[in-house]
Amino acid sequence: MPYPFRLPTTSYFAFSSSFGCESHPSLPLNASTHRGVVRDTLKKHKRLPPTSQPPNLPTVVASINNYLPYLFTLDAALRQQPVQKEIINAIPTATPAIQWRPTLSDNAVTRKELARVKIQSLEYELYFTLSTLAYAYTNLARAALYPLYVTSGAPVGSEARTTAIQNATKHLLDAASVHEFTAQRAQGMVTNPPCADISASTTKGLASLALAEATLLAVLKDDPWPAVVAQDRNKNDREWMYKAPEIPKVRTLLFARLCLAASDHAATASALCKDSSKGALKLNDPLVRYINDLQKTARAKACRFFGIDAETSGKIGDALGWVEAGLQELGIEPPKDPKKGLSLTKMKKAWTDKREDEKVEKATGWGSDGGRLEESRVLEMLHQKWTKVNDTMMTQSIPAPGTLLGTMPSGREIHSIKPYVAPELGKQTIEAMRAPPDRSDDYNGDGSSSDDEYTIAVEPAMGSVPDHRSSSTRSYF
Repeated sequence: MPYPFRLPTTSYFAFSSSFGCESHPSLPLNASTHRGVVRDTLKKHKRLPPTSQPPNLPTVVASINNYLPYLFTLDAALRQQPVQKEIINAIPTATPAIQWRPTLSDNAVTRKELARVKIQSLEYELYFTLSTLAYAYTNLARAALYPLYVTSGAPVGSEARTTAIQNATKHLLDAASVHEFTAQRAQGMVTNPPCADISASTTKGLASLALAEATLLAVLKDDPWPAVVAQDRNKNDREWMYKAPEIPKVRTLLFARLCLAASDHAATASALCKDSSKGALKLNDPLVRYINDLQKTARAKACRFFGIDAETSGKIGDALGWVEAGLQELGIEPPKDPKKGLSLTKMKKAWTDKREDEKVEKATGWGSDGGRLEESRVLEMLHQKWTKVNDTMMTQSIPAPGTLLGTMPSGREIHSIKPYVAPELGKQTIEAMRAPPDRSDDYNGDGSSSDDEYTIAVEPAMGSVPDHRSSSTRSYF
């Protein structure tokens, strides 16, 4: 968590080949120049190894934010809408031919990149650009949270942990705002989108997904148990020798309702993304599976907090019932007697834990299960701890998980999606574009459109078999 998005790439395009602007003749050239920078930045970002991509994300965000004011200005000019109280006369002269490579659509051929889609509308160019910006914001949130999941280094302090979660929350809410803005514009389109990535239901679903992730981060900020489990698994931790982990009291019932709200948002995202997959358009399985896992994880977290509240009140039997309900939400059987030696289930779990740790260390696809593995570790630790107490001291009966799940209250919201404000060019910049262009609009950036000569460092899709063959013959954008 959050979802690891791969950024789309695009072809070369000169705006002057399809649009003319008599009042501000330099507008198409300036738009093409900034678009060329975005294209080159996305290409270079894609060629970076996974460990080098997070530090490059601010550059990607900056290039897109520098390009968007020109794109919005040209869009407003074509709609005959004023920009900074000034009318810009722009007209289409030819049908644009732009290509983007989607990253969320389903691919019938595994281990190969999706085919490029051709768009002939400035509106779809805007959707792809905004979606790429939102993906970059989500990946920035992942980069901020990454130190919290590394078990090979020194444990992160409480202040650094809080700062990381706050920064990640901001990035996720920014992503949700951009997705929501894109979805609202896409709802007015009459034509069918060229791919599922930029459909109205997909972008609306991704807005709900980002809101669900941000809501769970509000819980993670004050939730001590994941940090305790991570500290227990950290080989470099020495604090256990002289100090037991501190478990501060938390507002368990509030956190449980926040988790239920996150589960509701994830359920909304799941329904919208399934709606996007009807007909010829279809989203890839890793994204759909991640959303479903996130919904289950959020409900399991809510069960855990209800269990902690019951344990605090001395109802250890109810606490164990809630823990088992949480494990049931994750599709996991309650752990058996740990003294009964090895079993196939234990071996499989140990292998899964080791594989996830390797993903974290290599910074490739970690957290792609929506936090399911992390939450299962916490629930199993609490189950073992409370079972020992109940067997030796309390001996209370454990209610069935189904009876407890039926008593869950409604969720409670903590965040809201703020409206995205489309960036505008300044008055001086608009006035300067009245001058004729000083050069022709033939900027092709970093090489040709195909870029077949480049070797691509592409992270294999989650759940697929890595391709060890040379990828030097693949097209690049």
